[in-house]
Amino acid sequence: MGEVGKAMGLLISGTLVYYHCAYRNATILSLFADVLIVLLCSLAILGLLFRQLNVSVPVDPLEWQISQDTASNIVARLANTVGAAEAVLRVAATGHDKRLFVKVVICLYFLSALGRLISGVTVAYADCRCKCPADTNWHKKIMSERKH
Repeated sequence: MGEVGKAMGLLISGTLVYYHCAYRNATILSLFADVLIVLLCSLAILGLLFRQLNVSVPVDPLEWQISQDTASNIVARLANTVGAAEAVLRVAATGHDKRLFVKVVICLYFLSALGRLISGVTVAYADCRCKCPADTNWHKKIMSERKH
């Protein structure tokens, strides 16, 4: 793809993002959700097409299934987390609470420095280990059984 193609792609993407966020008064999270829905629907249509044409693919998107409750829980937790973070950042950005503003700046600086030092996968693994003590106890039990 040449320079003109890249510029056109960026122009079209920027226009769609501007339309979605400015004219529809929607959030960027809504845009990401819409893009995800379009991608999932496209994968499902491609899966149906490949089945009709007897084309074998290594992963069939039509076989991916999660329950409605699981999907609802994932979206609800994500919406609550993003909403809470947005509320805290909005209060901090207005400057009414100076201590909160300083805490947010320090936290963001720390996360920025941490992100430069280690990868996100390592942070996610460490977070999982801290939040799952039962799993850690299970691991310790298995390791103690191997020693004996």
